[in-house]
Amino acid sequence: MNSLRKLFAVIKKEFRQLSRDRITFFMIVGVPIGQILLFGYAINTDVRNLKSAIVDQAATHLSRQFEAELRQTQVLDIRYTVNTPQQIEELMRMGEISVGVFIPPDFDRRNLDSRRPAAQLLVDGGDPTILGVANQLALMPFGLDSDRVQRPQRTFEVRPFYNPERRTAVNIIPGLIGVILTMTMMLFTAVAIVRERERGNLELLINTPVSTAELMIGKVVPYILIGLLQLALIVAVGQLLFKVPVRGSMTDLYLAASVFIAANLALGLFVSTVSRTQFQAMQVTVFLLLPSILLSGFMFPFDGMPRFAQYLGEVLPNTHFIRLTRGIMLRDATLGDLRQELLVLAVFAAVALIAAILRFSRRLD
Repeated sequence: MNSLRKLFAVIKKEFRQLSRDRITFFMIVGVPIGQILLFGYAINTDVRNLKSAIVDQAATHLSRQFEAELRQTQVLDIRYTVNTPQQIEELMRMGEISVGVFIPPDFDRRNLDSRRPAAQLLVDGGDPTILGVANQLALMPFGLDSDRVQRPQRTFEVRPFYNPERRTAVNIIPGLIGVILTMTMMLFTAVAIVRERERGNLELLINTPVSTAELMIGKVVPYILIGLLQLALIVAVGQLLFKVPVRGSMTDLYLAASVFIAANLALGLFVSTVSRTQFQAMQVTVFLLLPSILLSGFMFPFDGMPRFAQYLGEVLPNTHFIRLTRGIMLRDATLGDLRQELLVLAVFAAVALIAAILRFSRRLD
């Protein structure tokens, strides 16, 4: 009985400690709910509303009816109507669309010939999931207003861009760069302030003439160099072992990575100012890492997620960096083509760093 009383006393003490630790309590409740919501919204094999453009060079009643039926499938979200296939390729290179529809001038005659497709799908083959959706769409039957017209066996000829060999590594590794940098950079700085406090060094830093902004920026800069080193390692391994191309400028890639690393480091510093212990900082980091994987377009097409999940994903730095890496590495896009994504990362980094500085100052007071 004496042993049981001591055991229950320890159990009671642990429950009291957990009830006073708000961050741990939030993790107990928030992690399962967050995972259910994230996996439920993000994992969607029925991909729809892919951003698309269309070229209708036939301009006939039959082609317009075909376009209307194509919109009704809800697989494609046709946002652009252009005049040439080259314009489709340019929109795809800039990341504005994932799929292009080309209706040739002889579309009506092609519908009479069951031996060849009536139209063409131009697809960003960098994402195998989107390519799979395009192949399914190519086999879908489309009704016509004339019984005399015989549909071909395949409605579309699918033409993949940027990954004609359809290798999964070509899509995964550019996205994996963002995931790895998010995990390591946030973890490094998330424990930075907490570690100084636990070791008793924070009081020494306060008494030095170093300002709060100088302290925060000084903690960020070394890790930017470490992050760029990690980027070089990942790109080198991707090229040597998996033959992942880098079609764009390496300078653009490093500039984009520098801004992205700064954004994650600033976010990690903010987490560090909120957390009381290193364990809490690591818990929050893991909690933030999960949506960065699931809602960023790394594993599943971003356009296929529900609108609410897309809004949440747009807040995450990894979403914009994945667009940058895939654009630069696979589509030979420039920072000028993807300047909006770079601007979002820069704004995020500035806001997170300012928030960390204000939070740090307020806690010291």
